[in-house]
Order: sequence, then structure tokens, then C-alpha cells
Amino acid sequence: MAIATRVPLGFPTTTATPFLLRSSSCHNKHGSLSLRVPETSRPLSSLNFNASGYPFLQRRGSRGVGVVSAAMADSVPSTVLVTGAGGRTGQIVYKKLKERSGQYVARGLVRTEESKGKIGGADDVFVGDIRDGSTIVAAILGIDALVILTSAVPKMKPGFDPTKGERPEFYFEDGAYPEQVDWIGQKNQIDAAKAAGVKQIVLVGSMGGTDLNNPLNSLGNGNILVWKRKAEQYLADSGIPYTIIRAGGLQDKEGGIRELLIGKDDELLKTETRTISRADVAEVCIQALQFEEAKFKAFDLSSKPEGVGTPTKDFKALFSQITTRF
Repeated sequence: MAIATRVPLGFPTTTATPFLLRSSSCHNKHGSLSLRVPETSRPLSSLNFNASGYPFLQRRGSRGVGVVSAAMADSVPSTVLVTGAGGRTGQIVYKKLKERSGQYVARGLVRTEESKGKIGGADDVFVGDIRDGSTIVAAILGIDALVILTSAVPKMKPGFDPTKGERPEFYFEDGAYPEQVDWIGQKNQIDAAKAAGVKQIVLVGSMGGTDLNNPLNSLGNGNILVWKRKAEQYLADSGIPYTIIRAGGLQDKEGGIRELLIGKDDELLKTETRTISRADVAEVCIQALQFEEAKFKAFDLSSKPEGVGTPTKDFKALFSQITTRF
């Protein structure tokens, strides 16, 4: 039964041991995964948050100009929690929700006070450890939807010198292995959401999970895609309306300017269109909350190169292409 009581956004949480790591992105044909690289590495290009999406109406209010879907202009805003809100894609989802205050009341869940400060330090950002379900209950109580963007992050061993033809080696810190984060941590989120009567869960994963020999599984001997897939199956079996987005290689590029592609069973990995911008993934997460066509669906997601095809604007039509429940 859904819990109607709303918990104040400033409700305290327990600060727990960090489990996610800052990362830059690994883009390859095998799927998407964020990797920790040495501090001496050059930074990737800065994020761009001006992704365009489904047509919106502008509404002016006491807090400035917001955006609201034409179909939902008179609806009560939905409260949406973004976990992994301190991550690079999570930050974009959280920011987009905040910009659409006519539609959504945004909440974020991060692993540390430092991450909370990084995204503004608002009272609607909670600090918790997804491996300990008791620390995330306060953030989940009273929400309508949950967007899961948490993931284990492998770190690169120091001393790697590509000029010598060396291949990098990776490892996971103690307590931050995929089994603990991508399986136990995501299971805890799903269980807490179900207990709280959450109406929909959007889970962002990675392409490549159909192949046990995918190179991403060998990073740090973590079998990360195996554990991600296990969590996805758990969500699909939970009875909660869900949308599982298996993203291609993530890129820090502008969103809303490419044609998005839907696939299944890693078919897109066999093509030249196997990457997607973080901003586009973030937009699809939010659009999935608006259409029945996105519920009880799982799909691979990538995009055509900029300038090829027509930029995707009709997300109802996009979700209608999906025929796979898992």
C-alpha cells in the first residue's frame, strides 16, 4: 500500500561509509562504464546541460521560469529520487528535474557530504549508503518514482604508461565491488522502494550484459555486467512498474541533437552506433516517467552521430518501439 505521508526534505539521514568513486568515462564498443583514472589524466570536456526533449510549455511563477509538459500542466508534481545524484549522469538528471519544478519535486541521494555540496547542498539531497538499506529509507519515503544511477567504479592501478605499449590494470576498493554495489546496493533500493509504495523505478545499466566474456566483466575481476544483470532481473520480477535502460558508451556531449536508437540483446554493439551522450540518457530517464509505453520495458539505448538522422523529440513513439520486457 502506498504511503501518503510526505517526509520533510530536510529529514536527517545517517552518513555512512562511501561506496562510489569519482570517475571519468570509459567509452568503448562493449557498453558503458565509468572508470577511475589517475589524477594526472587530462579531464574530459565539461558537461552541457541544455539537452532538449519532449515539447514543453513555459510557466512563470514566483520562483522564475520553469518547464512543464503540456499533457501534465495541471497535474500535481511527482516526487522523484535520483540515487547516484553526485555522479556525472546523475547530476544531469537531478538538474533537469529541478528545472521542471512544475512537473517534479526532485530529491537526490549521494554517498558523502562532499558530493552533496558539489550539487548544491540543498535539503532535498540525502546522504546514505545503498549497501545499508536502513540509511536510504528516509530518502525514499514519500516519493512517487525512483531513478537508479548508482554503480561500482573500478580504479586504474598507478604506474600505467601507454607510451610503452602497456595495458592498464584495474581494481575495486574493498567494499566497493560490483556484487556489493550493483547487486546488493540496487536490491536494497528496490526493496525499500517497494515497501514505500513507489509507483515506478527507472534503472540505468549498460549494454553488454548478454555476453559473459564481455571485457567489462574482466575489469578488476568484478563481473560488473553479471551483477548489474542480476539486479535488473530482480527489478523485473519485483512487480513494480519499471524501465530498464541499458546505455551504450557514455559521452560528455550536448544532448537533444541526435536521433536516439532503441535495441535489444546487445544488437547495437554490432553496429557503429553504440554510444550516447549522458544528457540524452538523462532525458530518456525523465521521459520514461511520463509515458505508459515506457513501463515494464527493458531496452538498449544509443544514438546516431550528430547530423545524421532526425533528433528525437517524440518520446512516446520512441518507447512504443520497445517490445522487450527484459
